[in-house]
Amino acid sequence: MVSAALMPLAAISQVAPARGSRSVDSGTPAYKYSVYGGLGYSSLNQVNNSRSGLFGAEVYVTRNFGRYFGVVADGSYYRYPYVTPVVQNSTAKPSVDSVLFGPELHAALYGKYGGFIHGLIGGEHSGGESQTPAISFAGGFGGGMEYTLTPRLSVRASGDYIGASFSFTGNSAALGYSPHKSWNDRASIGVMYRF
Repeated sequence: MVSAALMPLAAISQVAPARGSRSVDSGTPAYKYSVYGGLGYSSLNQVNNSRSGLFGAEVYVTRNFGRYFGVVADGSYYRYPYVTPVVQNSTAKPSVDSVLFGPELHAALYGKYGGFIHGLIGGEHSGGESQTPAISFAGGFGGGMEYTLTPRLSVRASGDYIGASFSFTGNSAALGYSPHKSWNDRASIGVMYRF
């Protein structure tokens, strides 16, 4: 009777690893946070007659929940034109800034190379133009590649496709132009630090 009761324990002890044993993946530590900073480019499709995009900076923080899933808080500011004038027949100096949040899926692909995809939602602001409203709900998706330099440091290149709704330049409450949807391509390259 006693030997029959101990039989399941004997079977489990043969399968369960010892306390000191390590899994194959334990050589790569799992960090809870990642911080990214990089130089970026954004098209300027919400401004009438824009000729080019803007350069600026993108910063985001990712809270990782396990090896493959994280939540991203993304902030960007684009102010410096690729060509001048940015807007044809105008001296305007537009800018675009955004704050976006969303889920991210990331994984190691091959050796030191990894990839990620994310969906983002939040708000976007167009400055330096007479747009009313100048703030819009925004959202989109993107992804990119990453090359690991050390367990904590990597180089990351990303691209996003962000949509927002802005009215035509020169709108007022009296004119009441309705907002139109515009999509901006964004790209950035920078450094990510894990901790």
